This record gives sequence, structure tokens and C-alpha cells, in this order.
Amino acid sequence: MLKTYLPILLFLLPFLSSCEGDTRDESPLIVKGYDRHVELRWPKQEGYDTYRISVSSAGNQYTARATVSDTIYMDFVNDLGNNLSLRYKVEGLNTQNQAIEIGEAEVQTKDFSEEELLDMVQYYTFRYFWEGAEPNSGLARERIHLDGEYPQDDAHIITTGGSGFGMYGLLAGIDRGWVTREEGTARFEKIVNFLGEADRFYGVWPHWLDGETGKVKPFGQKDNGGDLVESAFLMQGLLAVREFYREGNEREKAIADQIDQLWQEMEWDWYTQGGQDVLYWHWSPEYEWEMNFPLLGYDETLITYILAASSPTHTVSADAYHKGWAREGGINTDKNPYGHHLMLKHNGAEEMGGPLFWAHYSYIGLNPKGLKDRYADYWEHNKNHTLINRAWCIENTGGYKGYGEDLWGLTASYSVKGYAAHKPGSDLGVISPTAALSSYPYTPKESMDVIKNLYYNYGEKVFGRYGFYDALSPEANWYPERYLAIDQGPIVAMIENQRSGLGWNLFMSAPEVQQGLKKLGFQTGN
Repeated sequence: MLKTYLPILLFLLPFLSSCEGDTRDESPLIVKGYDRHVELRWPKQEGYDTYRISVSSAGNQYTARATVSDTIYMDFVNDLGNNLSLRYKVEGLNTQNQAIEIGEAEVQTKDFSEEELLDMVQYYTFRYFWEGAEPNSGLARERIHLDGEYPQDDAHIITTGGSGFGMYGLLAGIDRGWVTREEGTARFEKIVNFLGEADRFYGVWPHWLDGETGKVKPFGQKDNGGDLVESAFLMQGLLAVREFYREGNEREKAIADQIDQLWQEMEWDWYTQGGQDVLYWHWSPEYEWEMNFPLLGYDETLITYILAASSPTHTVSADAYHKGWAREGGINTDKNPYGHHLMLKHNGAEEMGGPLFWAHYSYIGLNPKGLKDRYADYWEHNKNHTLINRAWCIENTGGYKGYGEDLWGLTASYSVKGYAAHKPGSDLGVISPTAALSSYPYTPKESMDVIKNLYYNYGEKVFGRYGFYDALSPEANWYPERYLAIDQGPIVAMIENQRSGLGWNLFMSAPEVQQGLKKLGFQTGN
């Protein structure tokens, strides 16, 4: 029996040893108390497909809480009170409804400080990229659904861009002791080995890869080759990992060397279609340049130009940035919605700014604090973009239920019907938690208001094993238990950036990045 649940014990060891209210007795039932919920885990029992969870408080008799088919359960205990001492029992049930006791364990909940709440949100979101990773590659699954709507044919499809964001979460996990350095090193070895063997197109990965084979999974009919933007998001993460391991032991230096090789093999100049003064998003071995999507600012793709200019082997000229991306100054605007100045034209959303992921994706590693060029002060621009998005939700011209100072944030996410790029002026009554949470560096108090509201007032409707679910709509009474890697990754990365600066410090320490920024005329620093 010990071998069955030993991996669970080993994984939870850092948290069990550092948190009050945890239990580590002889029971295979592992429980962890938070503020308003308790998490239980236990080993799967052969012949028992469902499990009954019961709880006792103050020495009273056990009462049933749930019957589940999984081996993890999050019990939100708002109905029982605060600062609780509880005892749980888990039983396995077979098809004849016969029960076998798996274990009992005691646990305490307690009111959390804001720091403890941030620890919890980051840790749970980190688990998307640790526990929820595609097993063969170690990279991030495109999506994970816990609501019975999971597309099984996507179970091994990984997202290159979302994986890049997730690497900052993995680094935070090592730095904060959620996993050991050795465990993290083993995961990054798996990742870089896989990426080195996976399909690339002039050194550039596709949007999606099959995690079992490393072969391209078309994102669309003609999108079956290199995706320069998603690969930029991926390399933004890999360069931070390289810097993390650069001065490590022999095994760690080997990871850094492998990443350096992958970095040098990316042919950014190929994606100018023969030397044009602009970068192009896609190239396909079958359709070549037919998608014909030039990267013209402003949107989420700034990091692509930064990395292309920084490449030590296949760099692009500064003209590609100034004439292509910035359109020789045409990128600038002078809009002041809600009294907040937007300096840059947001493609298709000039009046009040685009979805909030535009303030996140390029800045997972690229530090916007003190980042300026002839076109913008990027810290002020991103902060204002966030405040405009928030002000729109507070004004709430659509009259959507729940909107306000403690529930705001429009960005690309799941929607009630399909997927949508939510933004001011294109608001469907759907709030995406990643919008406010990933904006934590820009609006720490305002983002914390959203975190508290979601956790304390919405609870199990919006918070699951990998953190806050992707989207919600109180207006439509819609609370899907679904996750997307590209939305989870920025949450843990950007919160960590504000708390410790870990990701920003690592990425900005890369000498090529500093050279590339100077080449394009950027100033950096506070």
C-alpha cells in the first residue's frame, strides 16, 4: 500500500512541512487546509470506482460531504465556518455499494493574509504546468477540462506559447520550494530534449505539437508550419530557464547549453520573407507564405521583435521594428478613455484598448518597468490599458450581473459560446480571471480585490485544482470548469514578477536581450 501513495506524499512534502493544519500520520489520506477550503488526496483503490467523503467537526459524528470518482477533492467549507478543526474520512465504494475505509485525517483551516492568499493562487496555478503537463514532453497541454467536456483527441496536444509562459511558473515553483531543484531540473531536461527533437521550420516551432510524437498538429488548414509568435513566447521562457541554470552544476549547465543551441537555430530573418522590413507570423512547408500575416503593432507580439533583434545568429534589422512594427510612427495615438492615456494604437481596438493579454504576453520576461522607446513608456501604457479595461467593467453599460470594482477583466478566453477576445466595446458579459490576476504588477490592490471576491464569494464555482477557471459569467449563470494554458501561465508568472521579480530578472539578464533592446532604441530600468 505504501508504494501506492508514496508519490503523493513526496509531492506534497514541501507544503505539509511548512503549513499549519496539515496531517502526515499513517493514513494514506493527505489533507491540506487553506482559508475557505480543504484539499484531500488519496490513492486509487483497485475495484472501487467511487469515493465517499465525510467530515466531523468538534468531535461530532461524521456527515457526508460528497461522493466522487476522482482521487482528489476540494471541499469548500464556508457553510461550516472559519478557522475550523476538522476530521475527514474517505471510503471507497464498489459497484455493489460496499465500502472500504481508505483513511482518516485531521486538518485546520485559518484566515489567510494577502500574502498567503497569493501563495495559494500561485501554487494552484503552477500545478497546471506541473501536475497537468503532458507526460511525455513535460510541456503544457493546450487545455484541460474538468467538466466532462474534455476533447479526448486533444489530450496530448501541447501549446508552445502557453508552455513558454508556464516555464516561469515552473521556475517559481523551484524558487519557492513547491518542487525540489532536482525535480525541476529533471522536468526541464525532458522539455529541452523533446523540443530539440520536435518539428521545427527554420528553427521555429509550430503553434501546436503532438506531445507523444513531437509532430506538428495543425492549428488551422494553412497553419501547419512555423509559428513565429508562439515560438517567441516559448523562447522567452526558455531564455529565463537558461539564465537560471547558466551557473549551475554540470547537469544544469547542459540544459542551458541545449537551450542556447535551440536559440541559435531560430531563423528570425527567414520570417521577413526575404528581407522585408517586417516580420511575418507563419510559414508552412505546404502553403509557404499564404497566410501572409505581417506583425504590425500594437498587439501582443512585441516580444517577437525584441527576440528577433536579439538573435546572435539570425538577427533582423532595426528597420523591421521601426518601419514594420511601428509603421514609422503610425503606431502612436492620443486617446484618453476614462482619463487614462493610451499611447499606442491597439489593432482593431484603438478607442479603449484591446484584450488585456496584450499587457501580459510580451511582458512575462520583458520587464516593462522603466521600458521606454521613441513610441511609448510601456509601464505607463500597460497600466493605463489595465485601468481602462477595469473602468469599462465598472461603468458596465451592458448592465451585466456581478461587474464592479471586485469583478473586472476582459481578455481572450472561453465564452458562453466558444472562444472570444473580450475587450471594451466587445463585451459579452464574460469575466476572465487571468485578465485582472495577470495585471497584478500594474494594479496590485485592484487585482487583489478580484482575487478575494472570486475566492471568498464564488468559491468552488470558479476555483479548482489548477487555480481559477478560465472564465465565468454571473449574468448567464455560467461557470465552466475549464483551463487554457495561455491564460494560466501569465497568472503565476506575473504575480511572481511583482512579488520577487524572478522572471523579469532572469530574462533581462540575458546579454543578447540587452543588446537587442539597445539596437531598437529602448531604455530599460526604473
